[in-house]
Amino acid sequence: MYDIKWIRENPELFDKGLERRGIAPHSAEVLELDKKYRAAQTDLQEMQSRRNDLSRQVAEVKRNGGDADVLMHEVGALKRSMADAEEDVRALCEQIDAVLETLPNCPADDIPDGLDETTNREIRRWGEPRVFDFKPLEHDEIGAKLGMMDFDQAAKVSGARFVYLMGDIARMERALAQYMLDLHREKHGYTEMEVPLMVNSDTMYGTAQLPKFAEDLYRTTDGYWLIPTAEVSLTNFAAGKALDEDILPLRLTALTPCFRSEAGAAGKDTRGMIRQHQFYKVEMVSITTPEKSWEEHEHMTNAAEDVLKGLNLPYRVMCLSAGDMGFSSRKTHDLEVWMPGQNKYREISSVSNCWDFQARRMDARCKSKAQKGTRFVHTLNGSGVAVGRALIAVMENYQQADGSVLIPEVLQKYMGGQTVISAKK
Repeated sequence: MYDIKWIRENPELFDKGLERRGIAPHSAEVLELDKKYRAAQTDLQEMQSRRNDLSRQVAEVKRNGGDADVLMHEVGALKRSMADAEEDVRALCEQIDAVLETLPNCPADDIPDGLDETTNREIRRWGEPRVFDFKPLEHDEIGAKLGMMDFDQAAKVSGARFVYLMGDIARMERALAQYMLDLHREKHGYTEMEVPLMVNSDTMYGTAQLPKFAEDLYRTTDGYWLIPTAEVSLTNFAAGKALDEDILPLRLTALTPCFRSEAGAAGKDTRGMIRQHQFYKVEMVSITTPEKSWEEHEHMTNAAEDVLKGLNLPYRVMCLSAGDMGFSSRKTHDLEVWMPGQNKYREISSVSNCWDFQARRMDARCKSKAQKGTRFVHTLNGSGVAVGRALIAVMENYQQADGSVLIPEVLQKYMGGQTVISAKK
């Protein structure tokens, strides 16, 4: 959510940021509503002041034994007018919010312009893609040959975009999640959390999934929402709080299932595990002071990179263009892992700095012992990383000519020292 005062003072910057996102200017509309809102507030305040004056006059007349009927009639009329004015103020406030809550965050100055992934900028690469002496298969083919991945039965049970994982493949997915959590907790200072998987509408609104993206979410019959990412629960841990700046940055991580309807992905990645309705992800969230948010963005990006380095998976880091970023993000780094079966890099983590955009919606603040009052925190989130995509990256990069899959060294301790996954005979 935007600060209306900032829009008043910077209408051109506001419109320029929206233009970079491919959205028409909105400052004129917002400021016209704001003008009416402030005028209605002024009228209400003047009526309140007049009523207070009249109430004092009524009291004084009664003390002196006079007739205050005329004054009391005016007080009554003012009360009715104030009720109408209060409704006008409330309605105008809702109209302003209805506009602002559908507008994405303003992009940072240093990100590339452009409306899609074609204008994303590569920052760096790590690792060299393996040269195979056989044609590498995609993960679903590898899983089928191992007899440990079944999409057909999952489709009978649940529909498209679900999978059964079995045996050592299921075990390796669990090992990946444990490895990520341990890495973030032990090396990068994140506190491991167990979080709610169902949340209310206010919580979804706080991280800006609502109202814009309701069709991409799953909702229960009693009004709860299944989380599309642990970002929702983790970030809202700060909702409504005024945190001491001494404890910031607050770094949180969680492994959760994630649920997405993929309403906007019809026809995309229908094969395999790339884009599913249900998947596991290790999420990282940071709550920090405004001065530290860009430093924290780099810290979080490096933490996600360390996951891939430990797995020895080649990847590249991309700075997303203004039009390709998520709704709440001011700046996003995407980590794209090399998938030899597909012969291309695929996104495995998005690390975003949201500045105070989510904090304003959640009323998440911080306070300093040295200064009076509070200010909004900055929130950041990133995949650390998507477990299912890490699984298929390992399967494709570590596949062998005989159909087996080597187990990365960092995962072997989580799998009892096992070094290879082979089809059961």
